[in-house]
Amino acid sequence: MVRIDKKATRLYVLDTNVLIHDPAALYQFDEHEVVIPMTVLEELDKHKNGVREIARTARQVSRTLSDLTAKVDIEQIRQGIPIDRVTGPQGRLRLLCYSDLKIPNNLDDSPDNRLLCETCRLRDERPDASVILVTKDINLRVKAAALGVPVEDYLTDRAFDDADAMTDGARIYPDAGHDLWQALAVDVNVERDHDRVVYRLKGEIPAEWHLGMLVSDHDQEATFEAIVRELAPHQATLELLTNYRHGASVWGVHAHDSRQNFALNLLLDDDIDLVTVAGSAGTGKTFMTLAAAFQQTLDSKRFERIVFTRAPISMSEDIGFLPGTEEEKMSPWMGAFHDNMDNLLRDEHDGSSTWNEDATRQLLASRVQIRAPGFMRGRTLNDTFLIIDEAQNFTPKQLKSLITRAGRNTKIVCLGNVGQIDTPYLTANTCGMAAVVQNFANWPHGGHVTLRSVERSRLALAGEELL
Repeated sequence: MVRIDKKATRLYVLDTNVLIHDPAALYQFDEHEVVIPMTVLEELDKHKNGVREIARTARQVSRTLSDLTAKVDIEQIRQGIPIDRVTGPQGRLRLLCYSDLKIPNNLDDSPDNRLLCETCRLRDERPDASVILVTKDINLRVKAAALGVPVEDYLTDRAFDDADAMTDGARIYPDAGHDLWQALAVDVNVERDHDRVVYRLKGEIPAEWHLGMLVSDHDQEATFEAIVRELAPHQATLELLTNYRHGASVWGVHAHDSRQNFALNLLLDDDIDLVTVAGSAGTGKTFMTLAAAFQQTLDSKRFERIVFTRAPISMSEDIGFLPGTEEEKMSPWMGAFHDNMDNLLRDEHDGSSTWNEDATRQLLASRVQIRAPGFMRGRTLNDTFLIIDEAQNFTPKQLKSLITRAGRNTKIVCLGNVGQIDTPYLTANTCGMAAVVQNFANWPHGGHVTLRSVERSRLALAGEELL
């Protein structure tokens, strides 16, 4: 895109989609000036009616602008409205209105074209400043480049940069051999705390370590697997994990590698309240989560119920309205749930499944609730194992609304794959899944792991390679 040398004074012209995407965008440009053209105000006015999320956000932006303009007089509005920030220097807000704006004959009179014309005119009027258009509309950025207008994407909402990768929650040392501590150059003291084995490390702790991270000496057949419980500049506390590969199992489910074993440990850990599991299709995210949920609900009685929800977003064209109750309407979206339940209840000896037996169905129906995320606002979930599937299709705000439903004795598990986003306005570094992983990376009661492909069908693997 078109970039110029940014001068000391900068004017950021915000598109409507930036304010809809982040209502707090006005406060994200430090001491520089934020410009809201009349075209953007008109588009906000068109979006404000209704009960959809875009309407709520548009009303929120309008209220913010109303509060800012109510504190100043007409002269201050002309000179620029002060924007007070919690920390850092004060910025300014300008409302841009041209009564004689003309659209070139070769362009249609559309909101995007009017916004481009307003930006170009402001640039001509302010040669002393860098005028930059900020928009999340890719086509508008291309059109701005064609007209030579400096343009940028809105980057403040990104959980991480494009050059970075979302943390995978694990640090594997395959070259450490049998002496991991010598490879890390730390002193270690092993203690037994009740039924736990604790490793207390002293020395130069690796900078990439964080709370809730897996530390292992191999990705497959590891001899040491532990979770980081405490972390300081020159000391750390690791707790040895339970091995679910061969002897112990979770509702009959065994792990195939260190990451799957770590995921099962997180799912069964009473000290971990929020678990995020990422990974491509076929890595066992939903399968292991359901196994852990049923073991803690039906066997150990730690939870009273399982609530399963996901974003009802189609991969292709929508099939229209669905009849029935809430659970019946959600049934087409729950294919992953039913497929994994069929596998969990399948008899390994004769290949049959107890999924269709009335007693099994009634038992599960009494403990499992399938809920639409749109009706979760205002609820408080106590003694609940909440599973949020396809979390990458939620915005950070939507996922925040679901996570804050947690009440007493509730565990939340977010499952997703940032490589399979069906929502058109989200990317791998702006979706709710990425925001949750990054914001809870150092929370002592949270854990994250990114699973790797272990056993996939030949057809699925060939499809990924060819496409």
